[in-house]
Amino acid sequence: MSGGTYATISDTAAAAPKAKPFADFAWTGENAVEADRVIALYPAARQASAVMPLLWLAQGQIGAATGSAWLPVPVLEFIARTLSMPYIRVYEVASFYTMYNLKPIGRFHVQVCGTTPCQLRGSDDLLRACKDKGLVKGANTPDGLFTLTEVECLGACANAPMVQINDDNYEDLTYETMAGILDAFAAGDVPTPGSQIGRTASCPDGGPTSLLETAQ
Repeated sequence: MSGGTYATISDTAAAAPKAKPFADFAWTGENAVEADRVIALYPAARQASAVMPLLWLAQGQIGAATGSAWLPVPVLEFIARTLSMPYIRVYEVASFYTMYNLKPIGRFHVQVCGTTPCQLRGSDDLLRACKDKGLVKGANTPDGLFTLTEVECLGACANAPMVQINDDNYEDLTYETMAGILDAFAAGDVPTPGSQIGRTASCPDGGPTSLLETAQ
């Protein structure tokens, strides 16, 4: 045919839509059992209430598989199908809570509490320690190790200032101890969670000051 052009095989391949990453997401055997258990906690007409624990379960599965705990769109779509929910309803939940990540994060998610008790006790020093180690708020470090986020209250006000790194809390921090924790993670170690000054739970700094005698 004169004056016409023909698509080559390479052109056709280039124009073909690419499969979405995670388009074949499915529960692992263990997580399938857990998902069924969670869904069964809710009445038949109310099983959309399982959306939060299922999102958390899926995010953990992605993290275990890739080293980055987040929720790609196909995974949100999978949860929506599982619970017979519109996709947008699942997205609304995932985008509202800071516990869910909608883009890839580093291996260690450093969440610094900046709410009033932590701010008064030195959370700015913790952010400065993070900055001095190359962490930038809202971004991943180039090596993929860390993501830094400033968040609202994480519920450990008595041991302020504190951070949550992945699933663990690190409390009673200073600039120096925060820097040391980051160094330890970067070196492949896992620092001991909890108070960094030896407190048990939320006991007063220096130990209990009342109810010191035990009942006879």
